Amino acid sequence: MPAEQLPPRGHVRVVYLGPVAPHWEVQSTWGEAEVVEPFRDRTLARLTLLPPHDPQFRRNRERVVRDAERELLELEWDLGVPEEEEEAAPAPAP
Repeated sequence: MPAEQLPPRGHVRVVYLGPVAPHWEVQSTWGEAEVVEPFRDRTLARLTLLPPHDPQFRRNRERVVRDAERELLELEWDLGVPEEEEEAAPAPAP
């Protein structure tokens, strides 16, 4: 029997600010500050010096997604490009 789905405890939006550091801003539209603020701190610690094209970004993005799931936060990403473009873009050569 699957675990009961609990309601979200907040909403967080991670916004890419551009090529000059700091690259990221974490915005919250609703939710308890004692949940959202530590999540914001952890997210910025993972992403601050990483632009979206950096190979480490993909790994850290997955960590942020799992963290949001654990905290029951709705997570939204704004990378400045439509999602279809982001997925279709070829990965940079190593």
